[in-house]
Amino acid sequence: MADMTIARLAQAAGVGVETVRYYQRRGLMPQPARPMNGGSGGGVRRYDQGDARRLRFIRSAQAAGFTLEEISRLLEFDAVGDRAQVRSLARQRVMALEVKIAELTMARDALTGLANACEGSGPGACPILLAFEEN
Repeated sequence: MADMTIARLAQAAGVGVETVRYYQRRGLMPQPARPMNGGSGGGVRRYDQGDARRLRFIRSAQAAGFTLEEISRLLEFDAVGDRAQVRSLARQRVMALEVKIAELTMARDALTGLANACEGSGPGACPILLAFEEN
């Protein structure tokens, strides 16, 4: 039963109304038809629990690192039951995360080294600031 306004839908998923509208513009969320003014609801679009589940799915997939384009593909694969494609996309996301983790680890190690150099240096320019000026 479609009984939620867009505000209640957004609240149920922990997002703002503009986020729902953005997902609708991107084609990730359906936009229900606006009922005639004579009917119940006064021309306000109504959403159901399926819409709330889809919105929570989108947010969870984003939290896992998927882009909106990848989420769109996940939704398409789900609609046709293509688990092999879902697995493949998940593995690609894992590889991308591993690359990002390696980059962040290198950045952490470099910054730790600079902080240690700064702590042990004498008067003059800070090694941290010098390193940033050189790049």
